[in-house]
Amino acid sequence: MADNTLILDPNGGMPRLLEIMRRLRDPDTGCPWDIEQDFDSIAPYTIEEAYEVADAVARSDWTELEGELGDLLLQTVYHTQMGAEAGHFTFESVVKAISDKMVARHPHVFGSESRDKSAQQQTADWEKIKAAERAGKAQTRTLDGVATGLPALTRAVKLQKRAARVGFDWPDTSHVIDKIVEEAGELVEARDQLSQVEVEEEFGDLLFVVANLARHLEIDPEAALRGTNAKFTRRFEAVEDALAARDKTPAMSDLVEMDGLWDQVKAAEKHGQNGC
Repeated sequence: MADNTLILDPNGGMPRLLEIMRRLRDPDTGCPWDIEQDFDSIAPYTIEEAYEVADAVARSDWTELEGELGDLLLQTVYHTQMGAEAGHFTFESVVKAISDKMVARHPHVFGSESRDKSAQQQTADWEKIKAAERAGKAQTRTLDGVATGLPALTRAVKLQKRAARVGFDWPDTSHVIDKIVEEAGELVEARDQLSQVEVEEEFGDLLFVVANLARHLEIDPEAALRGTNAKFTRRFEAVEDALAARDKTPAMSDLVEMDGLWDQVKAAEKHGQNGC
């Protein structure tokens, strides 16, 4: 029978978690579901957990954040256990790699460089170090190393930032807005005259330029859209509440009534924000 001393020790810390995962993945005595998983099947859970961390932060729910950070840590442990089984890497080698990277990228903290720099200069120095790291990995093209698995809007901004470093960028937001108008016109033309595939392509072009505008305005488009999603949810639920007060559901209503209630909810929110 396996020794559960460490696993049952509430103060076992990181070694306890690593041992739990090792046991879950044991081909003879582990959990059948955990044994069947691989990098591809676990990756979506990793992404989901990262978003749940961001959601807890956005809601300032520190108790939930504690749990979500644990869930995200478990994903790292899961991947490193599979990596160890396949002989690719271990948890220890992953920890060493990120520690070495942080030391190398902060010579103004851990080395001889002066800390007497502006945040802008430190950001520029950081990018130079990252560029040197990419060159060491034979990633010599401007857009090399921008992860394909990022959310599309986030990746669009990262691609645009890379291109901007070598001068491929509009000088100000007016040019970006002009391009948005141009792309919107092309989308309307595609909708009326072209195939669905071409309409999708034009829609993608429009989103890409909108992401570029966000970059120029120093806005995180993912965060902005999450905020708008939350606002829409809040307002629509208020519309549902107003309908319920009339003994109705949205399915029993119509657009005219719901749109009127929406305007009332919106006006009430703005009235409250003005402190009136």
